[in-house]
Amino acid sequence: MKGLPVRVDYINRFRSSAEQKQILVDLKEGKIDILIGTHRLVSKDVVYKDLGLLIIDEEQKFGVNVKDKLKTLRATVDTLTLTATPIPRTLQFSLMGARDLSIISTPPPNRYPVSTMLQPYDEVVMRRDRIRAFTRWPSVFHPRQGEEHHLHRRHDRKLVPGARVGVGHGQLEGHKLEEVMMDFIEGNTDVLVCTTIVENGLDIPNANTILVNEAQNFGLSDLHQLRGRVGRSNKKAYCYLLAPSPHLLPDLSRKRLQAIEQFSDLGSGIHIAMKDLDIRGAGDLLGAEQSGFINDIGFETYHKILEEAVRELKNEHFKELFEDRQLARGSSRDQSDDCIIETDLTMLIPNSYVSETAERLALYRKLDDIKDENELEKFTTEVTDRFGPIPEQVEELMQAIRLRWLGQQIGLEKMVLKKGTLIGTFIADQKHPFFAGDTFHAVLRAVQSQPRRFKVYEKAGTLRISVQDVKNVQIAKAALEGVVGVTESV
Repeated sequence: MKGLPVRVDYINRFRSSAEQKQILVDLKEGKIDILIGTHRLVSKDVVYKDLGLLIIDEEQKFGVNVKDKLKTLRATVDTLTLTATPIPRTLQFSLMGARDLSIISTPPPNRYPVSTMLQPYDEVVMRRDRIRAFTRWPSVFHPRQGEEHHLHRRHDRKLVPGARVGVGHGQLEGHKLEEVMMDFIEGNTDVLVCTTIVENGLDIPNANTILVNEAQNFGLSDLHQLRGRVGRSNKKAYCYLLAPSPHLLPDLSRKRLQAIEQFSDLGSGIHIAMKDLDIRGAGDLLGAEQSGFINDIGFETYHKILEEAVRELKNEHFKELFEDRQLARGSSRDQSDDCIIETDLTMLIPNSYVSETAERLALYRKLDDIKDENELEKFTTEVTDRFGPIPEQVEELMQAIRLRWLGQQIGLEKMVLKKGTLIGTFIADQKHPFFAGDTFHAVLRAVQSQPRRFKVYEKAGTLRISVQDVKNVQIAKAALEGVVGVTESV
């Protein structure tokens, strides 16, 4: 920013009290254009004259209380959040449409993925790996939080005699910590024994090996950030996760370590975050929990309720704000948002076809997310390739997906197909624009043309349509296709 009419300053615990006081005075008077800082920026004595843009880096390091304070800085401030691994709740907000999400997946040029290896602690292996690392570039070793760092320094010297070992942690004075880091960056030390203080903000291109001790005690985000401290040049880098054998670990710890080992490619942060969401759950929407499952109603129901609430807000209360985006996506107000099917027919993925329960659930979820015929054909090809010819029950299930699409087209929110009769329930909100549109009037004309088979009536405050002589999904689909054909010709 040198040479531009912009004043940039920073504030953290390394600035003296006098410097911090002067910075806060200048900030309040509007003399500072850009202020960079840590959690210090949310203190009560920090006052902004005219805050316009708030950029939060490493968002996963901020708790709910701090985020609430950031929101109170100014109600209308534009906010940009940056993170390599978003916390589950933040990711959930983006997935359900409450926040916009952009993914930067292209790595810097001449970078290689960090080779990630999970192994138990073994002094022979440790000695071999460190000697190998010293022949290339300095190495980074990371002990468990709370351990005595000086004991690890002596231990490292014992494993690799002649190694120059430095120690860095948050309890060091600012100038001392800076000296330790500069010695390591400049190559004056070979090994840096440290805490998670190196997790963020350090760019040391000559560090190419990191060893994370007792890795089972770290979260997915921590492990991904620590791994990111190496491999920041055009040299191959290595990350060793030291932990007991997987069968001795708790289930959650084992899943975390397997995920960080599996997703080691460049730009895999979003995949790690999705796995973290799957492991820990999405947390509370308005509460203080940023992870955790909604045990009372189930995660799928919870997600569906949130999705419907966000959709309702966009379509009604903030219609003008999201109108252009909805038109770009081709959304329509002349149909229902979703349609549920209940039936006594056999429509499922049998155990004899897909034996693993988790795999069947994943296929059900994927099938439920399919929105058009092209996606369904791709799904059919994939399933056939993996599990063989599709049985009749699965074919019926796929026809039910097509039936659901037809129901949505004619404004049905629910269809019950039992005992040879199909009963469809129209959108519950009778003030919905659907009932004043061409589609609903075309449905009425189709019903009037076949009064013996179709019937429209009101029950329990909702409008319904019944179709007789429906013995299977194929017949139900053909009946609704006749109605859809009338609506399309209007």
